[in-house]
Amino acid sequence: MTEANPRVADHPVAKMFLDRWSPRSFTGEAMPQDVLFTILEAARWAPSSYNSQPWRFLYATRDNAHWDKFLHLLNEFNQSWAKTASAIIFVVSETTMVMPGKDARVPSHSHSFDAGAAWGALALQATLLGWHTHAMIGIEFEKIKTELKVPDGHRIEAGIVLGKLGPKDQLPEFLQAREVPSPRKPLADIAFEGGF
Repeated sequence: MTEANPRVADHPVAKMFLDRWSPRSFTGEAMPQDVLFTILEAARWAPSSYNSQPWRFLYATRDNAHWDKFLHLLNEFNQSWAKTASAIIFVVSETTMVMPGKDARVPSHSHSFDAGAAWGALALQATLLGWHTHAMIGIEFEKIKTELKVPDGHRIEAGIVLGKLGPKDQLPEFLQAREVPSPRKPLADIAFEGGF
């Protein structure tokens, strides 16, 4: 059994899996570029179907000229707390790929699955470095496509904010109670031997 925060795993896992959670309160400190690039580098090494690597990461840090544009591409609720984050990333996946030994592009069945693997690696690397992430789909998909010039043949998957954990009392009262690592369903509810 592994324990971290109030979380307890039913089976032994590396502590980083329990330490990773999605807060909404951040300190607002700048994220050094080398830290951001280390986090993105971990995502780059995620597995993907036929090694197609369909993920793309569009990012802004709070200390650059793109910050306000990226912040306003979140929905209003997420803007209200993400404004204290250090970086915002939009994950985009390419919906087609070229199979090994072929020239023509074909639809990729697993582009979203593969991008999810990259997000998982990104989140765990951030945790290992003492940063927190919060992924969300409360984003302005059509505006992102237009304003960030996302080309056809790509799917906007999610937004991610990164930052150092801040005090929960800076959040509105209704969010403070939710500012804790969430539990998970029991393994017996999600893993079935032999089929459903």
